Amino acid sequence: MRIVVLVSGTGSNLQAVLDAAADGSLPVTIAAVGADRPGTGGVERAAAAGIETFVVDLKQYADRGEWNRDLARAVAAHEPAYVVSSGFMRIVDQHFLDAFPDRYLNTHPALLPSFPGAHGVRDALAYGVKVTGCTVMIADAGVDTGPILAQAAVPVLPEDTEETLHERIKVEERRLLIETLAGLAASSAQGGPS
Repeated sequence: MRIVVLVSGTGSNLQAVLDAAADGSLPVTIAAVGADRPGTGGVERAAAAGIETFVVDLKQYADRGEWNRDLARAVAAHEPAYVVSSGFMRIVDQHFLDAFPDRYLNTHPALLPSFPGAHGVRDALAYGVKVTGCTVMIADAGVDTGPILAQAAVPVLPEDTEETLHERIKVEERRLLIETLAGLAASSAQGGPS
């Protein structure tokens, strides 16, 4: 199953996918890794692994719609079965979503529908929950409102800070993303949605 991964930062989730694909535990081909700005650690990780990379730099566009169209074209050129947002910190528009209907995956560091948005870990701590976690979903036009594919719980410890809790969530998020991609690849191999 071919995937394109989009990153904005260091690419720690991407590294887990690269490692699982390389060791054969994840039956995917990472066709390319794209970023929204130059100089990301994620693109560097991909290049070091011999994966094709591309950058569609949002700062080079006066019009966000044009950026979305160019991003969709850059991704589509690699003919992915799925597009994976792996720490991609940009909201895409309907044009991009229509180019990959029900095939744009996103992860979120909370148990949706609770604590959507950019500060899921901080919001969970502020609310005082005893359990939070992570979600893998199909991204839609809303903010963290798409259909949920998988979730994993992570307990909140009394001594947790936003940083310590987020690190524990990231461990589960990586595992859950790989597990979800493996399930989608298996379904695709058996003639399911691709």
